[in-house]
Amino acid sequence: MSDEYVSGPLTDEQIKFFREQGYVVVPGLFSKSEIKPITQWVEEVEAWPETAGKWMMYFEQTEDKQRLLNRIENMLPYHEQFNALAAGEKMQGTCGQLFGEPATLFKDKINFKKPGGGGFESHQDVQAGWAKYADLHITVLITIDKTTIENGCLEMAGGFHNRGLLGDEWTPLDDANIAELEYEKIEAEPGDAVFFDSYAPHRSEPNRSTSPRRVLYYTYNAASAGDHIAQYYADKRLSYPPDIERDDDKEYVYRV
Repeated sequence: MSDEYVSGPLTDEQIKFFREQGYVVVPGLFSKSEIKPITQWVEEVEAWPETAGKWMMYFEQTEDKQRLLNRIENMLPYHEQFNALAAGEKMQGTCGQLFGEPATLFKDKINFKKPGGGGFESHQDVQAGWAKYADLHITVLITIDKTTIENGCLEMAGGFHNRGLLGDEWTPLDDANIAELEYEKIEAEPGDAVFFDSYAPHRSEPNRSTSPRRVLYYTYNAASAGDHIAQYYADKRLSYPPDIERDDDKEYVYRV
């Protein structure tokens, strides 16, 4: 196996922490000068029009009936810079370090969490049916806007990733599942990153601030598990299509 595909910036201590806790925070993975263009790319994508059959835009409705862009997925085929970033040493290479073998991209996403935007209930990513594609996934979160308790920063429960599926697929974790969990609120600066595996429980609160809390996500699986990104998005378009592709006669409910 070539080290070229499993090389990244993590120290042995950081890799050890990830193995023990199921996640690791990497402050300043991208410098101020590096995160600036990434932020511009996020703004470019945010301005894209809703377009059927291409990128997948999802919206939420606030209590005062505002329609807010919640997230965008499947943007890499239409954005050269984001595609290149996904294949870089800091993303794909670092996940290779954590897998111990080359990594392959599984999905991409931006969560926008605008002011008034909702949070995410306690869950493990594997609950969203990901085991159909690979046994384990690792997600990279890149902080775009400063994340705080007020705007709904990521919260991670360390040390529970090695206990398998804690609840049921397609259902957030409930009180019976999370009674033991202790969540750490991870406030972060632009350019900071968090790597976490698909069994690591996490959540976030609504954005109660006056500014957006945008974060970029790339998710990978080990290359030995195959390349599933095309099938994943084909399946998702059928089960939970973006708003513009929905049938007016059907009801769609976000579950995990």
